[in-house]
Amino acid sequence: MKSLKQTILMLLCIITFTACKNESKETSTNSKSEKATVQQEKSGQAFIKDDEGKPTVLHIAIGSKDHTTLVAAVQAAELENALVNAGPLMVFAPTNEAFEALPEGTVENLLKPENKGALANILKYHVTPGNYSKDFLKKFKKLGQANNGYVKVDVVDGEPLIGGAKIIASVPAGNGIVHVIDKVLLPPAE
Repeated sequence: MKSLKQTILMLLCIITFTACKNESKETSTNSKSEKATVQQEKSGQAFIKDDEGKPTVLHIAIGSKDHTTLVAAVQAAELENALVNAGPLMVFAPTNEAFEALPEGTVENLLKPENKGALANILKYHVTPGNYSKDFLKKFKKLGQANNGYVKVDVVDGEPLIGGAKIIASVPAGNGIVHVIDKVLLPPAE
């Protein structure tokens, strides 16, 4: 009788364990399909949540109240994934005030879907491979940009000017550095 009770108890444990395992698989499958639906909208490395790593150049811009226009432009040009790659990347990030200094209607026009290519070209002109401090930038005459163009570097009163823009702050990132600038850099007309 004692062995019959033990056998029944063991069977109940196995059934319970198996039922829990199957329920876990169903829940896991449901969450995967929900995640897949969300990822269909936006996919790539830029949309993976990372609570432990140092923020990327993109995430620094997203977290800044002074760069909402830049973030909107990056999103309109669909360049988020490019700004989270391993780098190192140096991003010259114009403030909202820098965008406001452009001729009226310029930003709104560039954000239109039909101008995505021109917007991407301008934004890539703000990105340089490397991770150089503000002081180290004084050693350059020009920098090669991600749009295959070059931006001039001048030193005025001991401060580097990048395409005429002054660096007003520098923020280290997990994949490079963000240099906050006071002017939007426009690539030379071709």
